[in-house]
Amino acid sequence: MVRSLYEWLWQHEFWLPPGITWEDMQESEDTHYPQPRDLLLSIPFALILVVIRCAFERAIALPLSTKLGVRDKQKPKAQPNPTLETFYSTRRKNPEEGELLSLAKKCDLPVRKVEKWFRRRRNMDRPSLSKKFSEACWRFTFYIISFFTGLAVLYDKPWLWDHRECWTGYPQQPLQPSLFWYYMLELSFYWSLVFTLPFDVKRKDFKEQIVHHAATIFLISFSYCANYIRIGTLVMVIHDASDCFLEPTKIFNYMKWKRTCDSLFMIFSAVFLISRLVIYPYTVLYNTYYYSMEIFQPFFGYYFVNALLIILQLLHIFWSCLIIHMVYKFILQGTMEKDMRSDTEESDKDEEREKIREKEKNGITYFSNVTSNGYIQRNGSEPLNNRAHLANGHAKER
Repeated sequence: MVRSLYEWLWQHEFWLPPGITWEDMQESEDTHYPQPRDLLLSIPFALILVVIRCAFERAIALPLSTKLGVRDKQKPKAQPNPTLETFYSTRRKNPEEGELLSLAKKCDLPVRKVEKWFRRRRNMDRPSLSKKFSEACWRFTFYIISFFTGLAVLYDKPWLWDHRECWTGYPQQPLQPSLFWYYMLELSFYWSLVFTLPFDVKRKDFKEQIVHHAATIFLISFSYCANYIRIGTLVMVIHDASDCFLEPTKIFNYMKWKRTCDSLFMIFSAVFLISRLVIYPYTVLYNTYYYSMEIFQPFFGYYFVNALLIILQLLHIFWSCLIIHMVYKFILQGTMEKDMRSDTEESDKDEEREKIREKEKNGITYFSNVTSNGYIQRNGSEPLNNRAHLANGHAKER
């Protein structure tokens, strides 16, 4: 049964254009073609990258974050409560109103304290700023190395400048060692991202990231097996171009270097939108969909690789919408909005209100603002004795 499945999977009709068989792709002493078994090397290489990443984050990124003033916020810890902890671990992290009432009865606690416990417990699970900084440093280091490796590999290749050269002699295009190692570097990195998904910072587009990693791995693997090496190298170098600006934007954001962060974000936005919405569709999609038809008739591999490329483009459009929205806010407000993919901490508003009530009981009244009509709103922002009231109802600082 396994042998039958193997023979069915590797039918040349799936992988090669009409009229070409696996016999035509036999290697010789001077000519080497991509072999599917080579892809197995990416797994141990990915594990090596994971080890290198752990060492890099501990030995370089974390000490660097301390020197650059990246400080983690002190998070109030949730008090140990087996009942609430069991519900949090097995059911859900954000209980509904009815579940809060039930849990409050079981624990003999006010509903407000149960809500506060879940808020604090969720904040405990959120990654620290130093972890985000370390992850961004690692990705920035890799993308810089990968991007310039891609440029070094491709600068003298004819298909970088004339896209029709991607199909000259296809599929009998010999595999050069530099292209092999470039492919292994990229594929191993995306496998390493899959291995570390449970431990990496989770953002709101977590599901889209999984789809992106899966589509990228399938695309790299299939393009290697079907000898779409030339088009694959173009896809990889285009993607790395904008990522080289995204990660330093995050790094300076964590460092609170606002102007540098805003400037890099605008550069990243321009590079991303141009590379993913202009260069990628023309250089890759149009090239694969139309230029390849000049060489061979459509077959299964043609439709499959185009489907994967279109999935990537749909993800590009999704992220482009988020970026355009952030750029729009930046232009209107003059400041960059927080990354909408990030999961921000929740504040203990109820706890703050309780502290305010206690202070008010002790005779200390807090004010937040005094409007032009003399209306005063309480929110615990500043003691009364720090302000002097004028006759028109405004407050002046002493």
